Amino acid sequence: MNGQDEAAIVRESISTAALDQLFRKARTYRAWRSERVPEALPGEIYELAALGPTSGNSLPARFVFLTSAAAKERLLPALDPGNVEKTRTAPLTVIVAYDIRFIESIRQLTNNPSALSGLDGKPALIEETAFRNGTLQGGYLILAARALGLDCGPMSGFNAEKVNREFFPDGRWKANFLCNIGYGDGSKMPPRPPRLPFADACQVL
Repeated sequence: MNGQDEAAIVRESISTAALDQLFRKARTYRAWRSERVPEALPGEIYELAALGPTSGNSLPARFVFLTSAAAKERLLPALDPGNVEKTRTAPLTVIVAYDIRFIESIRQLTNNPSALSGLDGKPALIEETAFRNGTLQGGYLILAARALGLDCGPMSGFNAEKVNREFFPDGRWKANFLCNIGYGDGSKMPPRPPRLPFADACQVL
């Protein structure tokens, strides 16, 4: 099939069940069942998340999967008190970070040799680009985990400087946010908070 044929394909919406799993019935979990996350799933999550679009296919996100109690203990001192127990009991915690030297990999990731050439010698713009696209990839990670049957609990209540000192002492990677992953315990889940309606959050011009 050539590119023209591919462009002519009209894709159908995914199933209602899939939309429920990814969005409508998915929640931010704070309590976890005891089932362990299979060892192969972090790799499967990353392979899906890495397919999402980033500027110039820059892929600046870096993911540290904490699966052992010892690894979790290194993270706990950096957490806000309300996030300690939910992280300690989660089967898996991911430090979603970004690489401020991501441009060193651009040549092997893009078909365009001039991709992101405007970043050369501009450290503030490099960091902004890494943070923006790394955040996008963190969102892809959440959707990938949900697609594979897992639940997620993303968090921003932590001391990034402490995390960086503990896990990224060379300063190349920087923590963005954290995400607990596992099989959520919804037995005490409160009702979903409201969302802004389309008319308040969107414009169609």
